[in-house]
Amino acid sequence: MVVSICLAIALVAEILFSRSKLQQAREENQASQTALADLQARYSLEQQEVAQRQDALFDHMVEGVVILDGQGRIRLVNAAMRELFGITVDVRGKRLIEAIRSHEIQEIVNEATDKGHVTGRDLVIAAAAETKYFAVNASSYEESEAEAGGIVILHDLTTFRQLESGRREFVANVSHELRTPLSMIKGYVETLIEGNVNDPSLQSRFLGKIQKHSDRLTYLIEDLLALSQLESNQIALSPADVPLQALVSRVFDDLQDKAEERGVSLSAAFEDDLSVWVDADRIIQVLQNLIENGIKYGRPEGQVLVRAKLGEDRFVVVTVFDDGPGIPAEARDRVFERFFRVDKARSREQGGTGLGLAIVKHIVQTHGGRVWLEQGDEQGTAFSFTLPAQSSVQCTEYS
Repeated sequence: MVVSICLAIALVAEILFSRSKLQQAREENQASQTALADLQARYSLEQQEVAQRQDALFDHMVEGVVILDGQGRIRLVNAAMRELFGITVDVRGKRLIEAIRSHEIQEIVNEATDKGHVTGRDLVIAAAAETKYFAVNASSYEESEAEAGGIVILHDLTTFRQLESGRREFVANVSHELRTPLSMIKGYVETLIEGNVNDPSLQSRFLGKIQKHSDRLTYLIEDLLALSQLESNQIALSPADVPLQALVSRVFDDLQDKAEERGVSLSAAFEDDLSVWVDADRIIQVLQNLIENGIKYGRPEGQVLVRAKLGEDRFVVVTVFDDGPGIPAEARDRVFERFFRVDKARSREQGGTGLGLAIVKHIVQTHGGRVWLEQGDEQGTAFSFTLPAQSSVQCTEYS
């Protein structure tokens, strides 16, 4: 009897102990599951953060980037690539040729898959606004043992190509502008040396021609140096409070003889006694370029009018009018380019260097102002520019 009771007590104790162990195991299992769920949630969150950081990194790259999986479908395309090809929808999972209509890029990807990489391949994309130039690099990577994915990177070379084109054009223009007067000078000198030096009338005429073309060379070199210094911010301005009418009157006095030769009248109309905070010598250079252009290219027996008024933000607006034939619509966007001429033959005959308006633009912008061409459907041309009316306006470097 006693043994049976002891066995029963032992059995109950074992059952209670087993239940306790089972409960403990359940609690431990529950804790493990909770910990596992927490780990999974943290891992998922970290993966999302990593993906977001990767997307942000790719989207801040100036290069266009596309990452493809082993099936040639897009896994990632960054903001630069989307903007370049006008992609406005999610193209992940699509084939490259479906999202980016470029057989050239597809061919580069195919070549990279076969060879492992492609470097420095040139690509030209003709867009509506402008033609874009790129260097394309592509590489393959092992996504699995059986499949290889691909990465394509487009480096934008457009600005470099434009600068290179501008440099070549500038060198060609300078060479041409220097060669023409030098050839003329050389021709007249050779003619005099060959036996015409003793003819007084011929000698006087030829020496006059030599002087004219020598002056043209001098003006060209001076304008080139001035433009170079302005573009590189090597000219230090000395601004002061200057009466605008005094500057205009001084330029009128300097150009009066040229105006009388063509019968052109010079006049000014100001709203008030306006003063500007400028480097007087530089603004005289601006006024002289614009008023002299009005005299040379305006109508004979015509007029050149300078108007000024106080505009917005304490800037004075100055406009130089002439009543000549005007500037054709197709040339108006280019008049401030270096060496651009509307009428090349007439400009060279008048002795222009083709740099005057480019110098005007840089001087005005260096004073914190802007310059533009105003022209309607009727004849006549009007160039307007703004100048600070007070010293609180900062003179800024522009290029």
